[in-house]
Amino acid sequence: MNRDDIIRMARNAKLPMAWIKESGVLTWSELERFAALVAAEEREACAKVCDHVTWSDEGKYFANHIRARSKTQQKAK
Repeated sequence: MNRDDIIRMARNAKLPMAWIKESGVLTWSELERFAALVAAEEREACAKVCDHVTWSDEGKYFANHIRARSKTQQKAK
């Protein structure tokens, strides 16, 4: 994940542009939205690595469990 990815996620979370430019203040809900997007992006990156494990079916098994975590965490909210 690079700076452009982080800025894109901040915009997707609808963070104030002033904050993206390092001069604003966040609300808790804005920060929570941003953190959720970052976590989802990282989970998907990990799942994609597992998807490419070709020597066994375990890669797909773990990828599915990683992706399922986002559904479990959404229900907890």
